[in-house]
Amino acid sequence: MYKIAVMGDWDSIYGFSALGLDTFRFTPEESEEAGKTLRKLAESDYAVIYVTEQLADVIENDIERFRSQPKPAIILIPGISGNTGKGLASVKKSVEQAVGSDIIFGGDK
Repeated sequence: MYKIAVMGDWDSIYGFSALGLDTFRFTPEESEEAGKTLRKLAESDYAVIYVTEQLADVIENDIERFRSQPKPAIILIPGISGNTGKGLASVKKSVEQAVGSDIIFGGDK
């Protein structure tokens, strides 16, 4: 059975553990360790990995490595400090790749 993980700062992710998701706490300063953990999770039984936008900024290269693979789905979520818009841009990019067009603007922009 596949699992779901959440990575980010503690204040942003602790509530997910109450839902039964595996949580991995990292600060942006721990980017090297966070990147290693992301790679380890991606190569194991995790089908979905949520990453806070703030942490995603510092492990972007590690995330990009898995962008074209079907598993795991790496989804950016806003953290406690707010929404940067990076998560929405990431979903938009994935939809454009899958559909071949920008569905929000009808492909005109």
